[in-house]
Amino acid sequence: MRAAGLFLAVRLFSVGVLALMAAHSNRPLLDRLRSWDGWWYLHIAEASYTGAPHPTDISGHPFPDAPYGFFPLYPAFTELVGQLPGISLTAAGLIVSTVAGIAAACGLYRIGRLVSGPRVGLLLAVLWAGAPMAITESMVMTESLFTALAVWALVGVLERHWFLAAGATVFAGLTRSTASVLIAVVVVAAVIDAWGGRRRWQALTGAVVAPLGLLGYWGMVAVRTGSLTGWADVERRGWNVRPDPGIDTWRWVSRVLFSAGSAWETLVVLVTLAAVGLAVIVVAGRRVPWQLAAYAVGVVVLVVCTAGLPALKTRFLLPDFALLLPIAAGLAHRRTATMVTAAAVFVVVGAWYSAYGLTVWKYAI
Repeated sequence: MRAAGLFLAVRLFSVGVLALMAAHSNRPLLDRLRSWDGWWYLHIAEASYTGAPHPTDISGHPFPDAPYGFFPLYPAFTELVGQLPGISLTAAGLIVSTVAGIAAACGLYRIGRLVSGPRVGLLLAVLWAGAPMAITESMVMTESLFTALAVWALVGVLERHWFLAAGATVFAGLTRSTASVLIAVVVVAAVIDAWGGRRRWQALTGAVVAPLGLLGYWGMVAVRTGSLTGWADVERRGWNVRPDPGIDTWRWVSRVLFSAGSAWETLVVLVTLAAVGLAVIVVAGRRVPWQLAAYAVGVVVLVVCTAGLPALKTRFLLPDFALLLPIAAGLAHRRTATMVTAAAVFVVVGAWYSAYGLTVWKYAI
């Protein structure tokens, strides 16, 4: 419960900072909380995948398949909550994000406690709640829901509860494509456990079941679009997002750091480079269980090796909570005053970063 309380306190502070900056720029707070991807999720929740008004591709041409770029679980939950009396779809989406964030915070506490103790668990929940672009945890977005599912899937892996791990991974695969990294970790860990002869049939069942959510949605999109690579085609045409060996990211980083670039892009580059550095620390430190280290590195590689929408990389990195473990562990061994001060500064900077991204730089999310 302490982790949930701290999560809610940090999120309340962050939304307050956003409210101040939104008022300064004459932007309604509620519009900011349901902007960008939120528009799509609300329309899918209201009228399914065929009901979005006038969907277009990145060039502005009509593109009826564009809604298939967005996974179904979050809008399904939003629709379900929105059926309660007096609850609008926007309020329903915010409720889903908040409840999922609380679940994620409790899971983060569990992981931190498993790895290094209760203090690390509390810090991990606070740092994730206050990270750059963590405002999406309080928006009509999937970050909270996916992170909650990923956290509890990895709790299942660490504690060898394979039905928990597989079930959470299935739902994560219905939430966003980052589940591909989670699936790889869960399947490999389950096969290793089965090879060792421990709970063999449960582990093997988990390995078989875990990919079904993501594969099922991709299969549905393939049928609807008439293409085996339907979802990838939608991403490419709709948002110019595509796999890349990291060349696009390198060119973007080089351009921003060594030529004239915007202040926001510079901030995103610094956060991206910090994520790469933390991934190295997670692996080199050898104090983080390999399952968490593999997830941390896998998400960073996925973000770096995806071309298109470079200014969104901070948001794409947010579900990579395992990157925060070295920071949480380092602070946990400091004096209480030092720990609290450092965590508070992190939260304040993260809240400003998030609010700036939603009120000043219009392409942040």
